[in-house]
Order: sequence, then C-alpha cells, then structure tokens
Amino acid sequence: MSSSRLPGKILADIGGQPMLTRVFVRTSRAATVTETVFATTTDPGDDPVAEYCDFSGIPFTRGSLYDVLDRYYQAAKETKADIIVRITADCPVMDPALIDDVVHTILDGEYDFVCNRLPPPWHRTYPIGLDVEACTFKVLEQAWKEATEPQHREHAMPYFYEGVELTRQSRTLETGTSPRGFNIAQLHHTTDFGDYRWTVDTPEDLEFMRQVYARFDGRDDFTWKEVLDLVHDEPELMKINAGVQHKTLKDIDKRALK
Repeated sequence: MSSSRLPGKILADIGGQPMLTRVFVRTSRAATVTETVFATTTDPGDDPVAEYCDFSGIPFTRGSLYDVLDRYYQAAKETKADIIVRITADCPVMDPALIDDVVHTILDGEYDFVCNRLPPPWHRTYPIGLDVEACTFKVLEQAWKEATEPQHREHAMPYFYEGVELTRQSRTLETGTSPRGFNIAQLHHTTDFGDYRWTVDTPEDLEFMRQVYARFDGRDDFTWKEVLDLVHDEPELMKINAGVQHKTLKDIDKRALK
C-alpha cells in the first residue's frame, strides 16, 4: 500500500476488481502452481490488504516491509514450498502460460533460478509486467542467509543472477553460471517486445491498464498475445504511459535506509 509512486495501487480498481484480485486469479490459473499466496507486510498501512485477503479467502502471509527477501523466505518456509515463483502484485495482465514456461524450465533443466526477464544491463524481450522469476527453496534459503546488500534484500532475487554472463542456447533460451555459482536460465520471446510497459507503478500505468480491461469487458481470461494484438490495433493506448521511466535494480526505497 505504501508504493512510493502510486500509494494504494494494490487495491486500485481495474475493471470492477482490485488489482490484487486480478493478479491472484490470473496467477492461480498456471497449471504448475499448486498454491498462490500474497506475501504482504506487517506494516499497519498494509492492514487493508490483509483484511481484504482474509475477507476474500485469498491465502496470505505478513513479513518485513523493506526486507522482501526475508518476506519471501518466511512465506516459502511457512507454506513448505519447494519451488518459489515470484510475481509482483502490480502486474494485472500476468499470463499463466508464461509462469508454466518458467516452472517447467526450472524443473526440467535443474536450474537454481529461471526467469523471463532480467534488469539492465541484461536484455529482455517480454513486455514489462509479464515478469516471472522462480528459484528452488534451497537457494532461496542460501540467499536469505548470505545476502547483505540493500538491493539484494529489497529486490528479493538479484543475489542469484548478479554478474552472470549468459550464453544463447536457442532463440528462446540463454543460460549461464553466476559468480556465486548459481545455474541461471532466462527465457526469451522470438520477437522483442521488451520496451512495452504493462505494469502499474504510476497513475498513467493504472489508466492504461483500465483501458485494456475495458476493451475485454472486464474479463480476466485474455492472454498476453491478445493484449499484444490490442495495442497493435490501437497504438494510442501505449501512449498513455509512454513517458513513464521504469525502475532499475539500483533503485531502492530510501525509507529502508533510515
């Protein structure tokens, strides 16, 4: 709820439902996901999130506001998760098929960490807002014990991939071993849509997302490919939030340092 650029965004209405519900429903549709849990915080400002989840029957845990790595670790430990998939709650067009792609890769390839995006200086090909990261509980626990830098704690998973050099294995897969010894894989789309912005971090982003859901009459079962067709058919939609600067790995909440 204390988002620095758009306070309260997680409960903002999008097509008749809070964004939180949109993310929960779409994420839960992934065939590989056995349980979807909101890892919110113990900050009093997030009481409305906990109350909404409790009222709606959405599983949730509560943890540190700024130490997101600890929040994830405690949630994973509590739910006895063997594979942890990280989805941020400001991505209301998350596609369950992309979650399945990432989870199948980590299971089939014996990787420690698999994603479909990495922050700069790495290159991404999926739109911003379709971000999926997955790791094993073993390495999450290792990062929880070892990571000390603020960006490692706040962004949850950079400890795994920091400094990795990826090698292209195919049109849709890059792999590498990070300096800390983690086996990493990044999935790609064959066409580069990495500069498309489909996340909610500003009022402009929220308006864009409301327009997208309006085009689908408030439904939540459309795919990311349908959103792609929509913005190509109506390119003026992407002008709504074209001026928004995306945050980077180096951006940490200064409130955490006080």
